[in-house]
Amino acid sequence: MTTALPKPDPIPSLTVATYNIHKGFSHFNRRLVVHDMRDGLRRMGADIVFLQEVVGHNARHRDNREAWPAAPQHEFLADAQWPAAAYVGNAVYEHGHHGNAILSRFPMVRCEHEDISTNRLEQRGLLHVEIAVPGWQHHLHCVCVHLGLFGRSRRKQIDAVCERIHHLVPDAAPLVLAGDFNDWRQHATEPLADIGAHDVFAATHGRAARSFPARLPILRLDRIYTRGFRVHGANVHRGREWARLSDHAPLAAQLIRE
Repeated sequence: MTTALPKPDPIPSLTVATYNIHKGFSHFNRRLVVHDMRDGLRRMGADIVFLQEVVGHNARHRDNREAWPAAPQHEFLADAQWPAAAYVGNAVYEHGHHGNAILSRFPMVRCEHEDISTNRLEQRGLLHVEIAVPGWQHHLHCVCVHLGLFGRSRRKQIDAVCERIHHLVPDAAPLVLAGDFNDWRQHATEPLADIGAHDVFAATHGRAARSFPARLPILRLDRIYTRGFRVHGANVHRGREWARLSDHAPLAAQLIRE
């Protein structure tokens, strides 16, 4: 006679974070700081991390930087802290590529990339993964984006993101959409609200977070949008420790499944 194994208790809450890591360099590319970034992200303790400007390969840095990690940056940052990691290069050039990544404590069951570039000057894409959170009826859908610098491009890219979510994410499935939106005018808020996704900082603080530049955040560029969660808290990781790393400050949010 076999005894059925007990089902794991559902995980009631998650901590998620988003961070543009500036290819692992400090302001103006003065110092390689990817090792300090890994330490900072570990201390943050997020369950799922959305990353932008992650270097998958760079032959020049590999050959000229003694401390350059042997592994791609998403694997180096994930290490043992996040057993599941996905990366897709958006910008491809002669000596390498960089793009978006998602790190997760929980298994990924599906990973897809969509090219949302709108012009020849900027290569942009989204990374969409489905994560099996223990005890949850539906997979968690996570979408990581890094949108363009031009307003017209961003509007088209937001439309593409909304279209994908509308067609591929079931209404009952929880959703986290995060990344560097470059949306200082907050034009993304209305179309995303139409598909039921809302900014965690607007829910907790009344408006989007200031995250750029990290030393004195003024612009509201980075976002975390959710659907199917109650926001327990949201914060910008500021201070001297973070200011000496990327030009963006990381955002984090504590989410409770509805």
